[in-house]
Amino acid sequence: MNISAKVQRKAYTEWLSQRKKANGENYSDNTVNSYVSSLSNAPERLKGIELEATDLYEITLLEAFKKVRVLIEGAENFDEVNVKAGNKAFQYALQYYEEFLVQQGGDSFNTEVYSSIKSVDNSLQTSTVLATEAITMDKNIILYGPPGTGKTYNTVAYAIAIIERKSLKSIQHEIDMNGYERVLTRYRTYKDKGQITFTTFHQSYGYEEFIEGIKPKIEIESAEQNGNDVSYEIKAGIFKEFCDQAITPTIQNSNEYGIRSEPTIWKVSLEGARENTTKRDCFVNSRIRVGWDGYGEKITEETDFTKAGGKKILSSFIDEMMIGDIVLVLYDEKTIDAIGVVTGDYEWLDQFEHYKRSRKVKWLVKDIREDIYELNGNTVLTLGSVYRLNRIKLTDVLHILKKHDASSGTTIEENTNHYVFIIDEINRGNISKIFGELITLIEPTKRLGQVEEIKLKLPYSQVEFGVPNNVYILATMNTADRSIARLDTALRRRFHFAELMPNPQFLKGVVVEGIDIAAMLTKINRRIEVLFDREHTIGHAYFMSLVSNPILGNLASIFKNAIIPLLQEYFYEDYHNIQLVLGDNNKNRDEQFIQNQQIDVKELFGNSSEIDLDDEVPYEINEQAFTQIDSYRKIYNV
Repeated sequence: MNISAKVQRKAYTEWLSQRKKANGENYSDNTVNSYVSSLSNAPERLKGIELEATDLYEITLLEAFKKVRVLIEGAENFDEVNVKAGNKAFQYALQYYEEFLVQQGGDSFNTEVYSSIKSVDNSLQTSTVLATEAITMDKNIILYGPPGTGKTYNTVAYAIAIIERKSLKSIQHEIDMNGYERVLTRYRTYKDKGQITFTTFHQSYGYEEFIEGIKPKIEIESAEQNGNDVSYEIKAGIFKEFCDQAITPTIQNSNEYGIRSEPTIWKVSLEGARENTTKRDCFVNSRIRVGWDGYGEKITEETDFTKAGGKKILSSFIDEMMIGDIVLVLYDEKTIDAIGVVTGDYEWLDQFEHYKRSRKVKWLVKDIREDIYELNGNTVLTLGSVYRLNRIKLTDVLHILKKHDASSGTTIEENTNHYVFIIDEINRGNISKIFGELITLIEPTKRLGQVEEIKLKLPYSQVEFGVPNNVYILATMNTADRSIARLDTALRRRFHFAELMPNPQFLKGVVVEGIDIAAMLTKINRRIEVLFDREHTIGHAYFMSLVSNPILGNLASIFKNAIIPLLQEYFYEDYHNIQLVLGDNNKNRDEQFIQNQQIDVKELFGNSSEIDLDDEVPYEINEQAFTQIDSYRKIYNV
């Protein structure tokens, strides 16, 4: 066996060993042999490394390095186990190569290749450190800073780093090398898959929108008739829905199930409770059946429900139940004995004497005894033929299926994907009002599956709720809008804060008709820090359009529509300080953005001893200054 094969075998064996320790998985020697034999021994030069054609062993070894690195770094499930295995694998590889060099005449043999391998090893060690950093990234992060520092922009990089288990530095490097658009495309893909959700807090945002609340439900058809048919339902808020999705197990070969996206969970009674002939027929022939046969096959607006009732039940069974919904079959007040997925539309089975209304289902499990009393919020099941089980989630159903090994061809696994919930302008909302009991639940040590796991009973639905460990909360706050010092103390304790300040380096080299934009912004912000504070500086993002469009008209538009209004807000229209920030005190009058108005008291008010005004009180914006180069140059070049 040549040296390359030894390296590959040792590295791959170490990787399998690490995974076996972590997951209890078993691997045979055949697994290793199959992997090694599948690797190509054809020489391949690494990019940027010049080698002689005779250096076959070195080239083959470098190829081994590449393949092992792809194996360990390129896997979607790159995690801490892979990190440890990666270190071991490359240590072994380097050790074997050093032995090879000794056999060939010592370390002086082709030191260029040896240095290249060392470089590859150092590169992996760096990426290993960064990957470990990504794995341990805080569960709750707030990006804070002045306006225009790219807080919302940077949530994209943070979200991708979290979901892909990469370091933030590696994603930022990717943006620098390949552009923002490629990363943004992946962000949108994860958002479409439900792994990223974005919301913005505001003053009227509340617990009902975030966690859960009671919402009105208008029956449209009935409302058109009499205008007063309104019911109420408990509706999950955006964050609770997100958490429910994050904890939902993943299904391999999900076509076996046929469950639709966001299915409704229905309780169905098949001729009452326990065992009976109707239930047995349904189990054997893959269907569910309900009664109310006296109304006939068709239910219309003229159907009179006043004597026997059943309007809501039949509406649910015929009109509201959808293909892909889940049905749980009643056994007794606390127990179900079957779970199925609706596969057909409403049918009328005239061959039966009773319970003629039917729908086709695919039974996932049947003839079981599963107590769902606690899952149903400690509420007993009733004999009502059909109704929604709003307290029970798809996650609960899948856990029951996994427990009963519902389908040998389908694998239900724990959801290990990372999910990122982004809150823009978090400081604009009433934190106590929005988060409620969630303030405790979001702590990393209180997450589901952790040692100090906490579940709390929600006030409306009365179901127990906890925050999954794979949910990351990423928020932004504008320090100019509300000081971080006044942020809710309970929230501060539970979030890691990452400051984003103005960075003129992003504007380095941007010049507009001789105006150095980076130098100008630096001088403006230094003056603001002295006159106000660093939390009210101006971000570089306001000037980023000049990178692609460095013309005076664009710069004038930025100052007129963004910078001047922002400074007016900062200094509460104290125009003297605005003049100091813009260097107007060192300019000719026609170059000043803010000009003092000359007031002739006598001309305005005539002879009046009661009027006592300074001669230079009002200020005005000089439109002419926006089109003059020296108005900008003299901001920083006095």
